[in-house]
Amino acid sequence: MITPDRAVFREALPDGGRLLGLDLGSKTIGTALCDAGWSFASPATLIRRAKFTQDKAALVALIAAQQVKGLVLGLPLNLDGSESPRSQSTRAFARNCTDLGLPILLWDERWSTVAVERVMIEQDMSRAKRAERVDNLAAAHILQAAIDALVMV
Repeated sequence: MITPDRAVFREALPDGGRLLGLDLGSKTIGTALCDAGWSFASPATLIRRAKFTQDKAALVALIAAQQVKGLVLGLPLNLDGSESPRSQSTRAFARNCTDLGLPILLWDERWSTVAVERVMIEQDMSRAKRAERVDNLAAAHILQAAIDALVMV
């Protein structure tokens, strides 16, 4: 099941469980995990993009190791809310992950990278460290926004 509707996603997980947030980039996949009670999200492993089968194998290993019950994918929309080619790529990635048997929530990620970049700049983080950490922190930002909304459903 793939949905942008948080209520539908919430119904698919009546007992909660760990969620895996993903920020899909062209070179990396940022990942984040939340606790089973959906209180807080934390950056996890950065996956260097390769062929899809290798990317998926890395996700499967992370899902198994962390007992993940659902996925939250950042959906890159244009500022006006319309979809972009990157949105379509994210939707295709989600479709290719349906055989994992986990519900998938598509979450608007329009401001995630900007918000994370601002925080890192405020912390006087070097450009090199920002580039290294931005995808995982963006995944955590996306996942935290999603779980904050999910607990209100």
